Amino acid sequence: MKKMILLAAMFGLAATFTVKAADAKENWDANCAKCHGPEGKGDTKMGAKLGCKDLTDAKVQAEIKDEAAIKAIKEGLKSADDKTLMKPFEALSDEEIKALVAHVRTLKK
Repeated sequence: MKKMILLAAMFGLAATFTVKAADAKENWDANCAKCHGPEGKGDTKMGAKLGCKDLTDAKVQAEIKDEAAIKAIKEGLKSADDKTLMKPFEALSDEEIKALVAHVRTLKK
């Protein structure tokens, strides 16, 4: 009986991680892909205009710390001359933002 309960709990936990990953991909597609591109290369018209970095590049990924990425998503980004580069995504929960940052890490080639 204990094995059954443990097995059920493991499947439930696995399903939760799968749902979070799906939610992160959906949030990426809805909020980020317009500029960063579906694969994170920043190769969209808007991405080129804003100077989006190629998030598939291992060097770029190494330069970005999770805390900075979380802050950028929460607060947005501005250029040195106060031009908005990325708007804040205030509708996302802390959990969704962390999942989004984890998704960005999967883009590295």
